[in-house]
Amino acid sequence: MADTIFAKILRGELPCHRVYEDAWVLAFLDINPVAFGHTLVIPKEPAATLDRLSEEASAAIGRVLPRLCRAVMQATGTQEYNVLQNNGPLAHQAVFHVHFHIIPKPDATSGLGVGWPAGVLTSEEATELLSKLHAALG
Repeated sequence: MADTIFAKILRGELPCHRVYEDAWVLAFLDINPVAFGHTLVIPKEPAATLDRLSEEASAAIGRVLPRLCRAVMQATGTQEYNVLQNNGPLAHQAVFHVHFHIIPKPDATSGLGVGWPAGVLTSEEATELLSKLHAALG
């Protein structure tokens, strides 16, 4: 396992405020929260990015993520939230162990702010991209 802060938490070398744990997944409070209730969800399997995570570990996160979102909503009284997952330095990943952020959005000025520089996809670009995606999927 790489020597990330999350690996140290998983090995018991660093403490955390555990929200949930099972054989595949650990969820804990972020120590530098963007909003009150900001929770991190990590697989116990070491993988730097989501594309490197096994289907079993991915499925385990998928099973528990909605439950954790509901718990964060109930505990914080927030009805809206972001689920954020970054892969690689250019995508703003800081800890190179797969992790999901559940970030409550209590109002328009608190929580995560997101810019969305939307572009345009032409029909020709879509056709070419679909061909490449279908080939990659086998």
